[in-house]
Amino acid sequence: MRILTTNPQGLALKWIGRTCGYVGRVTLDYVGMALVRAAFTLRILTLLVRRPADGRAQVKRAVVEQIYFTAVQALPLIIPLALLVGSAMIIQFTKVSGEFELGKAAVILIVREIGPLITALVVILRSATAVTAEMSCMTVFNEIEAMEMSGVDPMWVLSYSRFTGITSAVVCLFVVFDLAALFGGQVVAWATTSQSGDIFIFQVARAISGTDLVVSLVKALLFGLIITVVSLFHGYTTVRKVSRIPVSVSRASVESFFACMLVNAFVSIVFYL
Repeated sequence: MRILTTNPQGLALKWIGRTCGYVGRVTLDYVGMALVRAAFTLRILTLLVRRPADGRAQVKRAVVEQIYFTAVQALPLIIPLALLVGSAMIIQFTKVSGEFELGKAAVILIVREIGPLITALVVILRSATAVTAEMSCMTVFNEIEAMEMSGVDPMWVLSYSRFTGITSAVVCLFVVFDLAALFGGQVVAWATTSQSGDIFIFQVARAISGTDLVVSLVKALLFGLIITVVSLFHGYTTVRKVSRIPVSVSRASVESFFACMLVNAFVSIVFYL
């Protein structure tokens, strides 16, 4: 032991051992977190196949309410945002329109990448925070335990409705965002370039492919799944203190957006490389 503390080579080996141990512990922690979330996701997905007969009317009403809150009430925010994003993108690419077609640029930036991420960000800021805060309050004040003691499955009544509502809303909002962004791009292309808006739409129709539509749908579905699972998981696992509710909301928001970024990059690499 004295040799290790006095010999520079021994100190280096000791530092390497500590570093490897720390990296190993962190890796195991992340793997454990991923496995727990995967099990929680599987529990929710099984409800899509085997849905209990009790409480279906209540669950349907909760799904409609979640879609209304996540999608319909977000339209006054998502449409102006899409118009601004589409206009800004086309303004920048009109400067290099000789090298790139505006339609292809719109498909690459808006449909493939920017659209899914901004839609997911809006849903995270509005719905993920609300769902996490709601579930955290129910956990802190023992409402979930009260449901279980009364014979009601919280995963069916609470989790299934929010999963279905948020995922459906993300898909719908993504379609609305793309249409509004392309419309804004069409207006800008007509106002700032010599080509007409019809030419821009023709370029978009020629540039977009079936792969783009499939990838967009896959991203929207995965984003809805990630946002719901992360929000519900942090809500259910909140420490039973009122002061921990904001912490759960913050963690759920950051984790949801980071996971969506990773999935977005992974899906793009798989389909386009």
